[in-house]
Amino acid sequence: MQFLERVAELERERVPFAFAVVVSRRSPVSSHLGDRALVFADGRMEGFVGGSCSRDIVRRYGLEAIRSGAPRLLHIRPEPSSGEQTPSGGDSLGAEHVFIPMSCASEGAADVYVEPHLPARRLIVAGFTPVAQALVRMAGALEYDVVRVVDEDETADLADYSGVVVKVGDLRDFANKLSALERARTVAVVASLGHYDEAALDALLDAHLAFIGLVASRKRAARVFGVLAQGGRSPEQLAAIRNPVGLDIGARTPGDVAVSIFAEIVAASPSAPMPELDESEAAVPAIALDPICGMDVEIENARHRFEYEGRTYYFCAAGCRAAFAADPAAVLSSKGSA
Repeated sequence: MQFLERVAELERERVPFAFAVVVSRRSPVSSHLGDRALVFADGRMEGFVGGSCSRDIVRRYGLEAIRSGAPRLLHIRPEPSSGEQTPSGGDSLGAEHVFIPMSCASEGAADVYVEPHLPARRLIVAGFTPVAQALVRMAGALEYDVVRVVDEDETADLADYSGVVVKVGDLRDFANKLSALERARTVAVVASLGHYDEAALDALLDAHLAFIGLVASRKRAARVFGVLAQGGRSPEQLAAIRNPVGLDIGARTPGDVAVSIFAEIVAASPSAPMPELDESEAAVPAIALDPICGMDVEIENARHRFEYEGRTYYFCAAGCRAAFAADPAAVLSSKGSA
């Protein structure tokens, strides 16, 4: 499969990943301009962006990009020469630039651009009403993936709808199966106008979505909240439901109401890091420091190890291991860790 076809496939399947591409290089390095790789949330990689040292660096920052949602330009190079003024130790060169010193055998350098590709934001709309319809139409223009939630009798009315349709009775299972990353990028609006407000809200509350709103007057919302409280919902849980949902812009028509709701969603969702991925989503590797070059080494997959005085040391390459094995005491003493 061609690389870009693979990217399109992953986006259709709503798989989070980071795209890495070599945008600059200085020989000698094994990568070439335009080499590309994908980093997945479980740490797997597809493609090629350089040897073992560069690969581990790109993997680490690919995972960070998935969590933060922010791209980075990685400057991977040996310690700067006398004519090159750059910080060391992985210091930032700005919010989007990171310098990573690499003291492996190669004296080359590479710049790798890492960009996160996260699933499109998702809007769950419960109800088959004019406001619900207006929300669905507007969501397409705002690049949301829309999930329609209706009851059994209304599914026939959505026979021509090409998106995801979930019955109210199945909403709890659908919401609870969302990953932590998906929940952070999912908002929900219940707009059934009293038809199944309580059932939809009760199914959504345990999923801890980024936003839950209820289209209802304060009087009707009070009755809905009373029913939910009788069912065991706490005041803290009910406080997570925004009502009346939508900013006060004098909305009158269903389209105006939809505009006001999206305005509140935007206002309530400032740019923020993604949540830490749980163990089922991201196997963030345990890291050790190579005592020779200072590189981070994934302990589980480290090929080069050396036992000294009851402790295991890990290395990014055979050359670093050999340098350490020649005189471990001297190396540790020079590093202040003897």
